[in-house]
Amino acid sequence: MDRKIQSATLRCNRRAGGVRVRILRRIGGAAQAASVSLALFGGALSSSGGVAQLQRLEGPPQVAAQKSGGKPPHSFEDAWPQFRGNAQLTGVVAGTLPDKLTLAWTYEAGESIESSAAIADGTAYVGTQAGELLAIDLETGRLRWKYKLKEAVAESSPAIHNGVVYIGDLSGTFHAVSAREGRSLWTFKARSEIKSSPVIIGDRVLFGSYDEHLYALDARTGAELWKLRTEGPVHATAAVADGIAYIGGCDGRFRAIRIADGTEVFTVTVGAYTGASPSLSGRMAFFGTFDNEVLAVNLATRRVLWRYQHPQRQFPFYSSAAVADGKVVVGGRDKLVHAIHARTGKAAWTFATRARVESSPAVAGGRVYVGSNDGKFYVLELASGGKVWEFDAGAPLSASPAIAAGRVVIGSQDGRLYCFR
Repeated sequence: MDRKIQSATLRCNRRAGGVRVRILRRIGGAAQAASVSLALFGGALSSSGGVAQLQRLEGPPQVAAQKSGGKPPHSFEDAWPQFRGNAQLTGVVAGTLPDKLTLAWTYEAGESIESSAAIADGTAYVGTQAGELLAIDLETGRLRWKYKLKEAVAESSPAIHNGVVYIGDLSGTFHAVSAREGRSLWTFKARSEIKSSPVIIGDRVLFGSYDEHLYALDARTGAELWKLRTEGPVHATAAVADGIAYIGGCDGRFRAIRIADGTEVFTVTVGAYTGASPSLSGRMAFFGTFDNEVLAVNLATRRVLWRYQHPQRQFPFYSSAAVADGKVVVGGRDKLVHAIHARTGKAAWTFATRARVESSPAVAGGRVYVGSNDGKFYVLELASGGKVWEFDAGAPLSASPAIAAGRVVIGSQDGRLYCFR
């Protein structure tokens, strides 16, 4: 599909019920099917020395699901340092959790939590609509410190690196805060609100703004290193592999940008606005759009390989995908959780909730963990989509789960932060 959007005003804004768009003229075309080579898959991405590397693997590292018998889980990473857990935004972590989770604690933040937590060094960090960055003890649920931001945090999720927590707010201020003490280290002012989440690569921190730029700052000082101008608000978070940042946006384009200097390496026209962040697996990027589709882009050929659309339910995909065991799992505004075969773009299964699924799924031990705006937190079988367990929070869960140290942390729109184990 190659659509030329000659003039439009837009905002990727969930609270307004989607993208607010005024199209003056658009020339559209039909989506074309693409054949997919199996040889394009079977890779994985890892991070070493602050720079993501592409590795060939027989398959993604998975820990077989096993019953814990109520005992504490094991083999987990101790940290979930950023949105989606890693720079490739896969939303996948090794380890197993009990079949039935136990509520460890609840923290009352007082205002809506749509920011997803970061976890490191026994602490969960999360932003709130009250304009606060909170540090919560992962074991006890007690407040360690509270940092006042310039304005509310919408969906910008904190990232932590080398003892510093980074987050953006709706005033357009980007903050670097001491993880130990909760004091400001530096701030940087963009020209419009920040809903994108930061990603740290080496000595650089990347984030997008509604001022239509992707920024790269010095992570230690906050000095601007470069900024890339797009043609619409940058709502999504950049995914990183092999020194390249990949990002979609509200201008209908998927971009690859060299982190070293901000040079645009290539652009793929996808013909739709996206608030979802791309998930990288091998040579592929997967993300949903406001044109009711999930796309697979081949990063080597720089082409859209397939487009998935539910045959009956035509609703946008705002959730960011998790990729595991050959499946792309993503929430839809059609109230469904969708699992798509990564090689073919065909549906594997769907799971029905009672409201929009804007939470981005996480995967651990062959299970899918995801919230819904119906107020429930679901655990599903990755293989089949069968429900394993659910928790009724009583308020919409549009934030995404973070999994680390045998814990699952997720916030709700009534201002509660939940920790399960």
